[in-house]
Amino acid sequence: MRNIDILITNDDGIQSEGLKALRDALAPLGTVAVVAPDREKSTMSHAITLHRPLRVHWVSEDACAVDGTPADCVNLSINGILKNRPKILVSGINKGENLGDDVTYSGTVSAAIEGTLIGIPSIAISLVARENFIFESAAAFARKIVSLVLEHGLPQDTLLNVNVPNLPMEDIQGVEVTRQGKRVYGDAVVEKTDPRGKKYYWIGGDILGYRRLPGSDFDAISRHKISVTPLKLDLTDYEMVEKLKQWNF
Repeated sequence: MRNIDILITNDDGIQSEGLKALRDALAPLGTVAVVAPDREKSTMSHAITLHRPLRVHWVSEDACAVDGTPADCVNLSINGILKNRPKILVSGINKGENLGDDVTYSGTVSAAIEGTLIGIPSIAISLVARENFIFESAAAFARKIVSLVLEHGLPQDTLLNVNVPNLPMEDIQGVEVTRQGKRVYGDAVVEKTDPRGKKYYWIGGDILGYRRLPGSDFDAISRHKISVTPLKLDLTDYEMVEKLKQWNF
């Protein structure tokens, strides 16, 4: 693979329309390489494959599919496949939102986390829709925010989580810098019985909604705004650190 400027990946798989829209949108900004899972790997979080080798299938000179997770794709790209370190990593465009607590499950966001861990400025971009996807608005904003990150950079250990309303650009009411919101989940486990009389369980359930927190990613999306949330890798609760120091361990 030749020297590249922009690495893109996703968790929807190498054939996703969102990935193709992202690649086309970013092509004017530099040489783009695609390293993505060979099939859908949604909700994989930050899983890394250690128990077996990874296989790579080249789709074109600058695009390949990996039989692993989104985080695998990023690690393998930067530490194995690419001839040079990219200037930026972009994960998306995801078919579905990654708001609030979704980021802990998201393969899209975890790919950006992996890039950040390795030291590459990274962005996750998601489209707030489950069907009838309007990728044009998310792709156009991806080009804009990638240009800005290339110009300004990002702080160490910080990534950007972007969510775009599923609307034509003229109907989007602007861009808002937000904080991570709070998801409200429904019953997450469904119990069934198979034809042999044995129980099995399906983790899923309906998402009920979110907490109405001003300034959150959910709040911005509810007002038809693009949400840009900076996330840090450091999960330490510094207030609790001081409280724990008072405990008698």
